[in-house]
This record gives sequence, C-alpha cells and structure tokens, in this order.
Amino acid sequence: MSLLRNSAMAAVWMAMLVLAPLPVTAEPAAVGPAGDAFYTPPSPLPPGTRGSVIWTRSLEGTMALPSAGRNILVLYRSPDAQGRVVPVSGTVSIPSGEPPRGGWPVITWTHGTTGLAPICAPSRDTENGPEHEYIAVIRTLLDGFVKKGYAIVASDYEGLGTPGAHPFLQGVPTGRNALDMLRAARAIEPKIGTRYAVMGHSQGGQVDLFAAAQGPSYVPEFKQLGNVAFAPGSHIASRLDAVMKSGKTELSVPYVLYVLQSFAASNRAIDLKRILTPEALSHLPDLQVGCMTRALSTGYWSTAIAKDQFVPKPDIAAFLKMAAQNEPGMLRIAAPTLVVQGMADVTVLPKDTDDAVRQLCTKRNVVAYKPFAGADHDGSMTAGAQTARDWIDARFAGKKAESNCQALPKAGNE
Repeated sequence: MSLLRNSAMAAVWMAMLVLAPLPVTAEPAAVGPAGDAFYTPPSPLPPGTRGSVIWTRSLEGTMALPSAGRNILVLYRSPDAQGRVVPVSGTVSIPSGEPPRGGWPVITWTHGTTGLAPICAPSRDTENGPEHEYIAVIRTLLDGFVKKGYAIVASDYEGLGTPGAHPFLQGVPTGRNALDMLRAARAIEPKIGTRYAVMGHSQGGQVDLFAAAQGPSYVPEFKQLGNVAFAPGSHIASRLDAVMKSGKTELSVPYVLYVLQSFAASNRAIDLKRILTPEALSHLPDLQVGCMTRALSTGYWSTAIAKDQFVPKPDIAAFLKMAAQNEPGMLRIAAPTLVVQGMADVTVLPKDTDDAVRQLCTKRNVVAYKPFAGADHDGSMTAGAQTARDWIDARFAGKKAESNCQALPKAGNE
C-alpha cells in the first residue's frame, strides 16, 4: 500500500508542476444566452487562461442561495484530465451588504455525486430537477454560510452542465475545477477576497481533499485556511472488489460503473471489454440517461446482480493503479482539515472514512475527525453544519486548528 500511495502522491505533484499557475485578468464578462444554451460554449472556444470567464448571467435555479445579495451563473475555463482547457460551469453567491476589509471570505464548494449527464449539474437544478432532494440539502448548508458573510463559489465540474465526459472520482482535474472557480469569481466580483476554504460532500469530499492538496501551488495568489470534507469518497478498489464478489443487488453498482467509465475515458490501458460482460456493456448508456437517483431506482442497474456484471477474470490492473492515485488518504495537505462522517451512512461506509482519516494522520496532516451518530449520507451535512461553520469561522479568525489524530474516534460502529 505504501508504494501505491507514494506513486499516487507523485502523480498529484507532477500534475501541479505541469500546470504552473497563470494570472487571471479582471475584465467585463460577456452575458451568456438564456436557457440551456448557456452551457454550450462558443465554437471554437476562444483562447484564455484557466479560471478566465467565458460568460455569465443571473442564476435562476435552486442553487441560487436565498440569503445572497447576488447569485451568478458562470461559464469559465479549466483544464481537463489531459491538461486541455475546456469550458466548465458553476455558480457564485455573494453576500448582501459591503464586504469586510480584504474582501468577502470565500468557500469553494465541491458537490457530491449527481450523475454523469450534463443535466445532472447542480447549477441546472430546479424544484422538479432529477437530483433536487440532494441539491436542497446543499442549498440549506451553503445558505447558512452566506448568512454569515461568506461568498460561495461552486463548480459543476467538467462534463456536468457542459458537454463532454465527466472525470468522476478523478481528484486532480475536479480539484482544479474547484480552484479555478476562485479565479473566475474574483474576475466577476473583485470584492471577493483571496482567503478561502474548501468544503465538499461525498464525491465532493474527495474533490475537496484533492483541491486542498493542490491549492497552494495551483492558485498561489489565494491563501487557503482549511478544508471540510463531509463523508469523503475513498477506498475505490475495495468497493470494486466487494461488488465483484456480491451475489445481490448492490447500492454501489452504479457508483462503481461511474468510476469504471470515468477512468477508462482518461486511461487507454483500461479496457472495459476485459472487465464487464457484454450485457453490462450494452447497458452502460443507460447511466447517461437521467441522473444518480434514476440509476439507483429505475431500469437495469437498479436490479442487476452485482457479480454477474463482470467477466470471469477481469483485467483490472490499470484500474487499480489509477484508483490508488485517486485515494484521498495519501494526500499531504498544508492547511488543516475537518472530516465529518455520519455513522449511519450506507453510501460512504463509516469504516472506510475511519481508515482514510487514519491515513491522512499518518501523512502528518492536521486533522479533526467528527463522526455523528444516527446521521446518514446526506445527513452528515445537516448534523455537521454547525460544527463546520464554527470550525471555518475559527480558521478565518486566525485560531490554531486542533487535531485528534492521537485519539481518533470511530464512525464505523453503528
């Protein structure tokens, strides 16, 4: 395991070095088109640096935070997994009133799993949206921060909102998407400050940790004060192993299929024909119809027997190598970290988060770990909201962060 983690860390740092930071110049942004046309970028895409704005408009969906003075929808530039600049959508929520000296403190939010299709982007959510139940929990959490005077920036990530493949559970490119939102937001509203925290849930908890690890080198003009990961995704390889052995319908199957497709799209050494049965391959397009809730509750993947989706001797060597590179527990993060985990979570297993936190501690990170009894997957955001607000307030107030690495609690005992 140590060799895998060392290899993964090397990959992260190499990505940082290849993509040296570029300046973002503030200039008036074009007004984007109405409706879904906003998410279709000009073709060809005009050249621009990462974090530069393509166009904006007023945000009308449910990611518009009620307590914000202004909510903005933005299309901006960010590199994909191969380093090519692509369009990415996101949102900016600015508090009411005048900012404090130094500008609005800012949180870059990293959302959890919504799906693979463009329609699954949080910025496209409506009251009748396919993932609205989840987005509503996010909105409540984030609105609590806007009320306290934090600007909130939130990337949809590449391939959600905009056309193209979504690099699901690929920590480096999605982390960069979140960090480039900081630049895009300041280009739109210079009253947003340069001190920031990262915060995310589930898939976004993994993104949060990768963004936090990359932040000091990737956006050096900003100062990172801390990060909060709610139920961060981890243990990718062990989840695949469990699914391949299970003779039941498993909640994890769509998530595992998301990861397999994501990794295969970025890594030619991963051949899905040598992993999945012909029947499973024929149903992969189903996962591009609708979003996560549909995949879990409707159609082939909601009833498929897990182990029957895999060929007898699947070739997963390249997948396992890439999975190790995307494990958040191996990261070295300069700023302090708060990890929140619901003890009744059946999506991100509490024992996996226990282990990921232990790994972060062995890397000498400053980690505070807070499990909540009775909280399920989305419930970790509700149960842990006040803890997260107090912890982030303390970071922006300059207070020293405490670690409980020497006596870690356990979430995996419910």
